[in-house]
Amino acid sequence: MHTTISSVLAFFVLSMGVYGQPSSQIRLLDRDDSMPIAGAFFQYGNQTGISDDDGVLTFQFTEQDTMKLSHVSYGAWIWTPEQTRKLIREQIYYRSAETLNLYPIDVIAVRDNQQPDDQLSIDFQERMQHDGAAILDQIPAFSSIRKGGNYGFDPVFRGFKYDQINIVMNGAQSATAACPNRMDPPTSQMAPNMMARVEVLKGPHALRYGTGFGATVNFIPSNLRFTNRPDAYGRVSSGYENNGTVSRNEAQFGVSANKYDVSFFGSWSQGQDYQAGNGNDVESDFTRGSFGANVGVKLTSKQQLRFSSVYNIARDADFPALPMDLREDDTWMFNARHDVQLDRTYLSSWNTTVFGSFVDHKMDNLLKDLEPRMANNETLATTYNYGGRTEGKWLFKNSKLFAGADLRVEGAEGTRSRSFLMGPMAGRTVEDNAWQNGQISKTALFAEYSLPGKAFNYLVSVRTELNAADISDPSDGFVAANGETQTTQFNPSISLGIQKSVTPRFTAGLWLGRAQRSGSLTERYINFFPVGQDPFEMLGNPGLDPEVNNQVDVIMEWKSSQTALNVDLFASYLQDYISSLIDPTLSPVLNNSPGVRRYINIDDVFKTGFEVNWTQQFGFNLQHQLGIAYTYAQDLERNQALPEIPPLDLSYTLRGNYFGDTWTPSVTLRHVTEQSRVSEEFGENATPSFTLVDVEMEYRVTTSLRFIAGVNNLLDEAYFEHLNRSVRGTNAPIFAPGRNIFARFSFQF
Repeated sequence: MHTTISSVLAFFVLSMGVYGQPSSQIRLLDRDDSMPIAGAFFQYGNQTGISDDDGVLTFQFTEQDTMKLSHVSYGAWIWTPEQTRKLIREQIYYRSAETLNLYPIDVIAVRDNQQPDDQLSIDFQERMQHDGAAILDQIPAFSSIRKGGNYGFDPVFRGFKYDQINIVMNGAQSATAACPNRMDPPTSQMAPNMMARVEVLKGPHALRYGTGFGATVNFIPSNLRFTNRPDAYGRVSSGYENNGTVSRNEAQFGVSANKYDVSFFGSWSQGQDYQAGNGNDVESDFTRGSFGANVGVKLTSKQQLRFSSVYNIARDADFPALPMDLREDDTWMFNARHDVQLDRTYLSSWNTTVFGSFVDHKMDNLLKDLEPRMANNETLATTYNYGGRTEGKWLFKNSKLFAGADLRVEGAEGTRSRSFLMGPMAGRTVEDNAWQNGQISKTALFAEYSLPGKAFNYLVSVRTELNAADISDPSDGFVAANGETQTTQFNPSISLGIQKSVTPRFTAGLWLGRAQRSGSLTERYINFFPVGQDPFEMLGNPGLDPEVNNQVDVIMEWKSSQTALNVDLFASYLQDYISSLIDPTLSPVLNNSPGVRRYINIDDVFKTGFEVNWTQQFGFNLQHQLGIAYTYAQDLERNQALPEIPPLDLSYTLRGNYFGDTWTPSVTLRHVTEQSRVSEEFGENATPSFTLVDVEMEYRVTTSLRFIAGVNNLLDEAYFEHLNRSVRGTNAPIFAPGRNIFARFSFQF
């Protein structure tokens, strides 16, 4: 009995602390792997201390003091009293390693309760999106190729597209489009409601996660949140849009404790045809669902396992620009990761990931109103994308090294069936081999070394990749046109970054990069399918040389307590650029096709442009944000503009914050200029300028319940993006939605 009483008294004394108040605790976790950040120093009034092996800070809260924190790998930061109070309630704070801040990067935080160092906040309404590319469109430098009204947005960044953009989840996993026309690009498989943030690493500079040729887009899943005591958490969100009768819903539920964290996610969206600003209806039916789970297990204080799975389904999505619509798409994505912190002299930690993505896709023309209906067409296709990644982190006295290896294998197979209903072929069925069972394996070694100095910070990134490709079910016509189908290529890439803090507020950086990538499955092995921006059939070319991007980025950033201005200037000289050219010696498979394009290399291409982002707080609780992006691209060999280059895009947002974060109104103005620099080779048309106005109001009923309502395209502008494809068989572009009234709510606990 005496022992029990003594233990209780000892616990009470310790928990009260020197001030006679209960001790507060916040756990510091790495934002990438959720491992504890041990050894972080803090100064809080007259209190000092360091985080323990579990990353826990213990202190007594005061109403007036600002907490200053620092760590050799995570830099220095501060928490205001309001932020400290909020973090005590949440128990957890995530922070990115300082190396990440050296890159030319945009970070989009996809979560509620934005933390103090997030750069760009995306709210719960973006979590309800059914397509990951919709999140990227928040950045003016991104546009999307749209072949349907509401589904399968294919992102374009600085004129780089398709496999020129490295799309990964958690630095390793991706998915391969099964549709030859990319109804299901990799971004469409990234379920937004399972993501914590998106990192856009610009240029060919970030090589740890793959060959970031034009950019690496890293979708980071929701963080594990090990808590000191058992805890349940979750949220429910729902929304409705009147134009297209679109409903969006998503939910999460999880339980956590010191040794585990288990959460389940689900989302469901569906919509019908919407009306453009000119009063015309646009075919845009779709149904989309995503379901998944994250499971984290802490094996020891320095080891943890994480498992995740996602199941995506899509049904009956309209694609007016394509000869077929999506009827069924079923995708499974699995991922397992092990992290361990080590007590070696220099080796600090090691992580290993294995993953697999499997897509089963069906499309046909049975939903299309064809007159006359000459044939019923159907394509069944499957793809796989699997592999692994292992990486170590070494901490030296004044520098840091990441090094590791990865493997990614992707393949595709699919057959198009054409059942003729009229003409001399009536009653017959012909099958076309789309992918020829193509496969590409990429085996790579990579390293990234950062060296902070007194005058300059340096970062060097290198990657060497062995790329092997072949087909196991070759078509006679394909072999006759190309000959050898098997290729093996060696692709080295390197990047050097130099950054200097010119003044306490002004930082400048120079990045030089050279990346090399081999052709994709489509570019090498597509077999007489119309997968480009015009109706010509495309023929893959196994003999393509790897294309090379030599790029320089100049980054200038100015920050104060009220203002942040970032300017990014880039110039890119591309060699052996992969494009296509009409080959009059080849005959198309389809009678109504105008001809065949063969993939080729172009000797020289030049791109340049800029991005400007400016955020400022000023009086009356107002904040405004300005973003501008522009890219110029020229085919130097043929002396003409490159196709599918978006025009100048300007976005301006004015936002207020009143009654203690209770009421937040905002208005956004977006202006896109005319694009008259178009490619004659690809029959591209000039597109007019347009201006949009969106208004939104958020009301926070409680800390858990929020409502948002607003109007997109308030002026009912009839417009279309430059990258929107035309309705098949016409020159009429796919117009964007007209005036769209929406309402959404979210409840979290």
